[in-house]
Amino acid sequence: MIDVVALGELLIDFATVGLSEDGYPCLQAQPGGAPANVAAAAAFCGSSASFLGKVGDDVFGRLLLSTLGTCGVGCEGVVADPDAFTTLAFVTLDEKGERSFGFARKPGADTRLRADEIAYSLIEEARIFHFGSLSLTDEPARTATRQAVYAAHAHGCLASFDPNYRESLWQDERCAREAIEWGMQQSNIIKMSAEEAVYLLRATPHEAARRLLELEKCQLAIITLGAKGAYAATPFAEAEVPASPTARVRDTTGAGDIFLGALLSRLAAPYALGKGAQELSRDELSAMVGFACEIASRSTGYPGGISALLRMREA
Repeated sequence: MIDVVALGELLIDFATVGLSEDGYPCLQAQPGGAPANVAAAAAFCGSSASFLGKVGDDVFGRLLLSTLGTCGVGCEGVVADPDAFTTLAFVTLDEKGERSFGFARKPGADTRLRADEIAYSLIEEARIFHFGSLSLTDEPARTATRQAVYAAHAHGCLASFDPNYRESLWQDERCAREAIEWGMQQSNIIKMSAEEAVYLLRATPHEAARRLLELEKCQLAIITLGAKGAYAATPFAEAEVPASPTARVRDTTGAGDIFLGALLSRLAAPYALGKGAQELSRDELSAMVGFACEIASRSTGYPGGISALLRMREA
């Protein structure tokens, strides 16, 4: 069995590391993509993990595959497309380390994943199947993602979903809301940020979690609270855990993804014993969220998402 199989975007984040004499940003390339960050974090925490997606058959695509392999993530489900470029994201940071995004994705390779290219055998082996909303923005990846989710249900996987809302990648707000609503309806585990709870559900973190748990399939709702930690709830238990202190927050890129990957790594163990997320006690839930907060907090002391995990492994 594979503890966590993630599907979606695997891309290059270009992070600003300074300014040129002419005032232009100097950019550093880093591996990224929210579902890839989740898979890498699960592997970092000792779980088995594999990734499904598409990159360009180019220098960045090859670097990304090599990096995932170094992280211990299986890449046999990743397709290299000779006719598309690997997707690029441009990340700028403010003085508090908070991010804003721009994308070169018209189209990017991740949007061109087809349903017939998915390694369904990996989904059949998965305990937890994770996906996000960005693979729902464009065809054919939208249909491929839907087929993968249906396959996960058919094989008894726990389905995990992160809206990861990025306004600039959607045709319009209506399309985004419809796709995110579909993703939430399909999922047993839903994680979103407090900001997304306000925007998507017009709710506080506690209210958002309660509303998510009213969905037919949802067993576990998690609202990340940034520097304040995270709140998680099942139909029978809840836990709010403060963030673990870190000496210096350098970069919050990927911290929410790393939090989720760490939590899924801990959730896979009881699920392997036949225990669903809704059966977690308050103490079990609190321990899982606390562990995930610790790993995510540590990651903010290093630049990037996957890059931070690699640095943490060396520390």
